[in-house]
Amino acid sequence: MVGAGPAGAAAAITLARAGRRVLLVDRARFPRDKTCGDGLTAAALRLLQSLGLRPESVASWRPVADVVVRSPSGRAVTFPLPRDRGVFAAVATRHDLDAALLDVARRSGAAVADGHAVVGAETTRTGVCLTVDGLGEVRARAAVAADGVWSPVRRFLGRHEDGYRGEWHAFRQYFEGVTGPAAGQMWVLFEPDVLPGYAWSFPLPGGCANVGFGILRQGPVRVPDMKELWPDLLSRPHVRDMLGPDAKPVALHRAWPIPARIDRAVLHSGPVLFAGDAAGAADPMTGEGIAQALFTGIRAAEALCAHDEPGPAYAAAVKRELVADHRMSSALTRVLRHSWGARAAVRAAGANEWTRRHFARWLFEDYPRAVAVTPRRWRRGMFNGAGAYVPPN
Repeated sequence: MVGAGPAGAAAAITLARAGRRVLLVDRARFPRDKTCGDGLTAAALRLLQSLGLRPESVASWRPVADVVVRSPSGRAVTFPLPRDRGVFAAVATRHDLDAALLDVARRSGAAVADGHAVVGAETTRTGVCLTVDGLGEVRARAAVAADGVWSPVRRFLGRHEDGYRGEWHAFRQYFEGVTGPAAGQMWVLFEPDVLPGYAWSFPLPGGCANVGFGILRQGPVRVPDMKELWPDLLSRPHVRDMLGPDAKPVALHRAWPIPARIDRAVLHSGPVLFAGDAAGAADPMTGEGIAQALFTGIRAAEALCAHDEPGPAYAAAVKRELVADHRMSSALTRVLRHSWGARAAVRAAGANEWTRRHFARWLFEDYPRAVAVTPRRWRRGMFNGAGAYVPPN
C-alpha cells in the first residue's frame, strides 16, 4: 500500500484481516497534519467503526448533533441530526484521526513504514515493483496507490495527467476562543460571492474550530485570490457573530486541491489500484472525501482478495456504488452556482421538521446521494437507521 491516509489504511486493514501480507508505506512520519475540513459524515463514521477505530483513541474527536446552513439571503436554518441513536456527524483533526487509524492497521497485522517515500514504480510479469527510499526494491503481486491527488505512483506508471489541479480548492485555518454558536454546531455558509462553494466552521474540543471555505476551480473566485478573500470573509458581521468576539487564529492558513472526478478517473493500471484522492473520489458538491477514501480503500482490498485480475472488478464496484452519487452531486452543484438556487435549496430543505431532519441525514451521507434514482440500493429502514457507535443498552 502506498499512502497511509484513510484510503491506504483502510485497504491495509482489510487485507491484513484477510490474512494477506501487507506493507504500508508513506513518505510522511505519523502523526502528521493533513489539510482538511476535518468533518466526518455518517458514511465515514460507519466505515471507521467497521474498521475497528474507536473514538476514544482520537484526542480531538467531537460528536456534533446540529448543522446550521446559512442561505445567501442571510437566513440561517438549523438541521438536527438524530439524538441517542449513535453518531451521525463528528469532527476530528486529521493529525489525530489518521494516526489512530494507522494504529488500527498495525494491530491488524500490517507492517507500516512511515517516513519512506516511493521513488519509483513499474509493473512486472508477476506484479509490481516499487522503489522505496530507505528500503530499496519492494516486489508484490499488487499494490493500492492511495498517494494523493498528484499520485507519484500514477506518474511513475505513465498514467499522470499533466496540469491537473483538482475540481475544487479549499482553504482552512484553526481558531481558538470560539464562544459563539460555532462552538457547538457545524456551520455551512453559502456566501453569494463564493457560490457554488461555501464557507464552514466545524467545532473541535476546547473552544476550537476548523474554519475555512472551498471554491469550484472554474467558479467566480480564482484560486490565487483566495488568500485575499479570506480576511474579508472573516470580517463579515455574521461570521464574527458565529465565532464569537474572542475567536482568533492559532495556526497558519493552508490551502489544498480537491479531486472530484471518480466518474472519469483511471482506477487501475495493471496490478495497481488507485484509491482515495488518487482516484478523484471526493464528492463534487461538498468536497467531502474521507468516506469516499475509506470506501475505495476497502473495495480495492476486497478486489485484491477475490480476483486474480482485480482492476476491472474494483472499477465495477466503484462505478456501481459511487458514480451515480457523483453525477447527482454534480447536477446539484450546477443549481448552487446561483444565489437563487442556493436560497431555494435552503428554503425547501428547511420547510418543516420532516424536511429538516431528512436533509441533515442526506447532507451527512447517512444514505447515498442518488438513492432516489437507484432502486437497486433501496432497503428496509434505510431512512431511519441508527448512526455509528451506538451506545450499548
